[in-house]
Formats: sequence, C-alpha cells, structure tokens
Amino acid sequence: MSQYKIKDIPKTERPREKLAKHGSQFLSNSELLAILLGSGYKGKNVIQLAKDILSKYRSKNLPKLTYQELVSQKGIGKVAACRILAAFELSYRLLLDQDGEAVIINTPNGVYQLLKEIGKYKKEHFIGLYLNARNQLIYQETVSIGGLNANITHPREIFEPAIKYHAASVIVVHNHPSGNLEPSEEDLRITKRITESGKLLGIQLVDHLIIAGKQFFSLKEKGLM
Repeated sequence: MSQYKIKDIPKTERPREKLAKHGSQFLSNSELLAILLGSGYKGKNVIQLAKDILSKYRSKNLPKLTYQELVSQKGIGKVAACRILAAFELSYRLLLDQDGEAVIINTPNGVYQLLKEIGKYKKEHFIGLYLNARNQLIYQETVSIGGLNANITHPREIFEPAIKYHAASVIVVHNHPSGNLEPSEEDLRITKRITESGKLLGIQLVDHLIIAGKQFFSLKEKGLM
C-alpha cells in the first residue's frame, strides 16, 4: 500500500517548509502533528490524517493517549506513535524544570489575574489549575465548556489531569456569563463533590473561583467550602 507523505503535498503547503521559513508558532495544530506523523496512507495525506486525529480526540485529549491507543488509530504506525509520545513527554518535563519561571498561585486575586479574560466569555468555561507542593502552576486545562447558563462537570474530569501531572492541589475556576457573581446551588454541589473526591485521592481542592465581568468570588474566602 502506497503512503501519502509530506513530500507529496505542494511545496508551499508542506508543514516542514513552513516551519523552517516562518517558525513553529505559525503552524496550525494539524500541521505540527503532521510533522510528527510523517506520512498518511492511501487515499488520505498526512495533513488530512492529522486533522482527523485532532477532530476525534481533541487537542487536550491527545497527550493522554497511550502507545496502544495511538497505534490502534489507522495511519499511526509504531514510529509515529513513539514520536508523538516522546514530544509530549519532553515538553512536559521541560516545563516542570522551569521552576524559576513557574507561576506561583497563593491568593484568589492571583487566580483572577491569571484567568480574568474568561469574565468576558459568552459561554461558561470550567478550568482546572494544577499546582505542585510549592503552589507553582504545573498545568492548566479547560475541563469543559457549557452553554450560556449551564456547564456540567464531573470530578473525574478534573482529577484526571491532576493524577497525570502529579499535582498536589487543584484550584477550579468558572465564569458566569450572566454577570451574577453569586454561586448557584449547583456550584456549591460540585464544589462539595470535588472536595470529597480530592480527599480520597489525596489531592486538595484549594479554592473555587467564580469570575463575572471584572469581578471574582472566592468560595473559600466566603467560607463556602
């Protein structure tokens, strides 16, 4: 079976050439992944394959895939799977090594300054901030995105990254597109569930912030957790 390689794509559209000329920051996620994949398969070039993979797994889930899960995907061979896993692991390790440059979060205002932009969002975003034992931010993930007034989040979605990145504690943040800062009954319920789940896992929920417009509400400061 013939393979559709990067060299089969018109030269001006090849990811490697674009990277060399303009820099990696100018490439799309699918183009960056295409470089790691190296080739597609008969009937599908490597760019199309990369787009399919990102569409299937979404960008935030791709780093969580195992070797077995990667090679089970049509078009990803053993070599490409190893490249992808090595790229993610190296990036993760290098980020962890940057202790001197790490963001330290130890106040609700510090959380707000980091994520205040979500106060403008029209949909509710639920975000997890994952900290090490020194309160340094080691990972950030948008756990879920809801509609105008609702966002259903399960504790397991919050703690999966915490376990993967060996976090000591978690801060969760979400916005209220309505502009109302007061926590809803559902906000209080999910906070309680996350707290209880964290105790079982040995991972502390430090705070739950609500951001609306240019203001924030800390459930911990208000004694609601």
